[in-house]
Amino acid sequence: MDRGGVPGFALFGVRPVYFLQTPKEVVIIYSGDAQVRHVYLDVPHSEHPAPSWYGESIGHYEGDTLVVDTIGQNDKTVLDNYRTPHSTKIHVVERWKMIEEGQKLQVTYTVDDPDAFNAPWSAIRTYRRAQQPMAEEVCAENNQHLFNYHMPVADKPDF
Repeated sequence: MDRGGVPGFALFGVRPVYFLQTPKEVVIIYSGDAQVRHVYLDVPHSEHPAPSWYGESIGHYEGDTLVVDTIGQNDKTVLDNYRTPHSTKIHVVERWKMIEEGQKLQVTYTVDDPDAFNAPWSAIRTYRRAQQPMAEEVCAENNQHLFNYHMPVADKPDF
């Protein structure tokens, strides 16, 4: 399973992305394999965040736009479908905004990584609104059979 990282998370375009929001946090879930990002609202970054797959994402609203600032990512993820690498110095700012009367969600990414790129760069991704329940998926560890999973199936409840 590939981990998305930021902005690699945007590569997951086949299945819906869900947003859950509380007063202190926005949780972004990719429904394909339930990868989860946490965006903590209106707090400062940690002094020295430990590198992780999604780094430390801090957000705030500027009017109707959610601005997310992410630092502290490890260097194990990629930025695009060409598998472009990045360093641990990557800094990503995302600007999420509803457009077209709420029928689409647009995110603008600005990526700065002085060890990987000569200059900061930006990209835009647009999602269309989807109204469907989140599907459950099974992920079997060390699966050796691409289409014939041979996963055990219970014939009766175990509770």
